[in-house]
Amino acid sequence: MANINITIEKPEKVFNKQILDVITDYDNPVEVWYGGASSGKSHGVVQKLVIKACSQWRYPRRMLFLRKVGRTLKRSIFQDVLDCLGAFGILQYCKINLSDFEIKLPNGAQLLFAGMDDPEKIKSIKGISDVVMEEATEFTNEDFTQLRLRLREPKHKQRQLFMMFNPVSKANWVYKMFFEQEPPAGSVIYQSTYKDNKFLDDDMRQTIEELARTNPAYYRIYALGEFATLDKLIFPNFKKTVIDHSKIRAIPNYYGLDFGYSNDPSVLIHVKLDVANKRLYVLDEYSKQGMLNNEIAKVIKSKGYAKEVITADVAEQKSIAEIRMNGVPRIRPARKGKDSILQGIQFLQQFEIIIDESCKQTIEEFENYTWIKDKKTGEYINKPIDLFNHCIDAIRYAIERTMYKQPDINRSMNILKQYGLGR
Repeated sequence: MANINITIEKPEKVFNKQILDVITDYDNPVEVWYGGASSGKSHGVVQKLVIKACSQWRYPRRMLFLRKVGRTLKRSIFQDVLDCLGAFGILQYCKINLSDFEIKLPNGAQLLFAGMDDPEKIKSIKGISDVVMEEATEFTNEDFTQLRLRLREPKHKQRQLFMMFNPVSKANWVYKMFFEQEPPAGSVIYQSTYKDNKFLDDDMRQTIEELARTNPAYYRIYALGEFATLDKLIFPNFKKTVIDHSKIRAIPNYYGLDFGYSNDPSVLIHVKLDVANKRLYVLDEYSKQGMLNNEIAKVIKSKGYAKEVITADVAEQKSIAEIRMNGVPRIRPARKGKDSILQGIQFLQQFEIIIDESCKQTIEEFENYTWIKDKKTGEYINKPIDLFNHCIDAIRYAIERTMYKQPDINRSMNILKQYGLGR
């Protein structure tokens, strides 16, 4: 085994202060890193782990990097680690196994990457020295417990588990375990925001700070990294799981598209609606800001949805026409009439909602979509917040033609109106 010599002459130009201050501190068994978008926390934690792996230990480190869904590894933390090894000038000396997502360093340290959706593979990995949970809020409390138990190899000293995430709702298990009560012994919590990331370019910084004026709630959660305060969820019960597509093949497919651009993402959704058994399955999502219509059409075609009926926001008739001209002939506008949002919510509330774990944006919205509370009276009004609703809007568009065929929804809306609601 060859030694690794990482020489950084001016570390203040490579590391943010928040990570530089603790770059060689390995005394806490659990490190929790959370905060707002573009805060540099994930990049910093990867830097710390690479430094740790490259350090001289009696036994080479054996680090396990995890995402909840394995197929998201390649474009997330695996790439982050490769970039970091390249920046430190040691990537060329490493052995990279792209099929198994493994990296072996010259000093014998191993960096392993896996998804918690493949539990048998996790169980087969022995002798782990460190564990990383990227997007930790996507995991479960049970996942966390099992992973801590995996860190039991006595030959490895200063074993650690790292958790990185952007805050979601206070209903999430991470908030309950680390913030609502005294955190587990041996835990340390670090919070960061975009203000802590000195490498953030001015354009992105300005975009984030503009949210403080245009959308204060969004700014608090996504820029400042505060947990969402949830009072009354619109969808308090839904299920996150790995959906077996083969078992629901016969259920009809529906597709929805919500447009966005600068501040909001464009969202493409694929769902299945089992009307007879009152189940809605969310199978696939695509969410991205700044997309032009030809780019949206390209995504639709790349996913194999070009020949499907896709229902899109009626307010974007020009966009619909352009997407149609770009090879998606069956895209159509939603009806979106009076009370359409409430009608859609009322209809969706009749179903058991099951979301595939890969649809993290959809899950985040269902965890945070709430009714508005009147500031003067303190009472909830029958109007949802205009936030955490892009995927949900796309779902409403997707299934609206089915909704209007159901008599129950119309009766429900009439009842609401009799009591002065649903306006």
